[in-house]
Amino acid sequence: MQIEAMVRAVQAKLGVGVDGRAGPETWSAIYKRIVDRGSPADLALTETADRANARSERVIATLHARVQPYARALYFKAREHGLTINIISGLRSYAEQDALYAQGRTRAGKKVTNARGGYSNHNFGIAFDVGLFERNQYLGESPLYKAVGALGEELGLEWGGNWRTLVDQPHFQLRPDWAIGLRERDMLAELRQRTANGVDAFA
Repeated sequence: MQIEAMVRAVQAKLGVGVDGRAGPETWSAIYKRIVDRGSPADLALTETADRANARSERVIATLHARVQPYARALYFKAREHGLTINIISGLRSYAEQDALYAQGRTRAGKKVTNARGGYSNHNFGIAFDVGLFERNQYLGESPLYKAVGALGEELGLEWGGNWRTLVDQPHFQLRPDWAIGLRERDMLAELRQRTANGVDAFA
């Protein structure tokens, strides 16, 4: 049996998202089942002691429940490697996204996105941005974002630093299982439809 098939079987047995990748959700469920002896109905992804700082938690709270443990895991994993990050952007409304899109086009400032409202993964709570900090100073640009990107990819997140147009190193997103192999624009079209129909992004 291949590793991915084994992980999928374990995930199905634990009642968590089945994607064949042993990310934070899977490991938390395994920990609760084996070490903490938690019941399957109480597979808390993070405990109170495992919360990020208040600033990051406010943003994490806006994310889809499936994405929240990944954001926290990246927060702590970065710190284990001597990198201080905060989660600085999460869910955005279509209007907020349109305002960002206008920046550098019809409003003053540098272009920060190619996505209008409804065409960004932030609009569906499956994406978040991080900020690097050194001695409490925000680093808008730093080669250390590549290190954070590698840590996020290890967790199973997609990293905006790999994009070909408008590279976005602070950006991370969790692709739903049904969207594996889909082009980004096709996934976004389905997410818009799901939102309009009140269907969960990960259902």
